[in-house]
Amino acid sequence: MPYKEKKVEKLFYSIGEVASMFNVNASLIRYWEKEFDILQPKKNKKGNRLFKSKDIDNIYIIYHLVKERGMTLKGVKKKLKENKEDTINNVEVVKYLQNIKNLLIEIREGL
Repeated sequence: MPYKEKKVEKLFYSIGEVASMFNVNASLIRYWEKEFDILQPKKNKKGNRLFKSKDIDNIYIIYHLVKERGMTLKGVKKKLKENKEDTINNVEVVKYLQNIKNLLIEIREGL
């Protein structure tokens, strides 16, 4: 799973930190920000984007649907518009199961 869970909770993350979490370019994050209204990072006086944990969760939803499930941006927008809560719940379940899988792999390698 390319998405790296954040270990230390911070109040805000820079676009570079967010891009590295998902192993994508910062330009893709900026593009998704324009395309999806669920992404609304704060900007400081210099105009730098500051992402909260909720923004990162929303990016994960988009990342999962686009990169892992192969949906188009138009399809993701439609899915989020029609069924946002179920989509978020489904993505959370997938995330949880992937974490369990990673834990089991670590245990197996430790044997």
